Amino acid sequence: MILRKYMSLLGIGSAKIDLILQKDTYKPGEMVHGYFLIKGGTIEQQLKRIECDLVMVDTETDEEKIMDTVTILTSTLIESQAANQISLTFRLPDSARPSSETLSYRFKTRLVFSEGVESIDQDAIKIV
Repeated sequence: MILRKYMSLLGIGSAKIDLILQKDTYKPGEMVHGYFLIKGGTIEQQLKRIECDLVMVDTETDEEKIMDTVTILTSTLIESQAANQISLTFRLPDSARPSSETLSYRFKTRLVFSEGVESIDQDAIKIV
């Protein structure tokens, strides 16, 4: 048991997060609906918060910009091997430019624990 705890502190066997979206193509100002799927690891872990950033990547200028952030503060205990869902509703900025060969968008989601390393998920979206 102690070995599993230390392994989860290093990120091995810790809980994981996956952002599930209803679709992957949106218009500026549109509402994004989905949910965070949290899968428990080998031991129970205390969840501190979920952070989800909308990131714009412009390969032409080598710019990576966080356009908006959603933070969910929680003190949920993630049980070993359990699955939890937390809904997400997010409004895309009206100022979002359409995706192109050099301009892309993604949601970068982090699961932050009281102890241990973060779990990170990235999901690309297209803005038309």
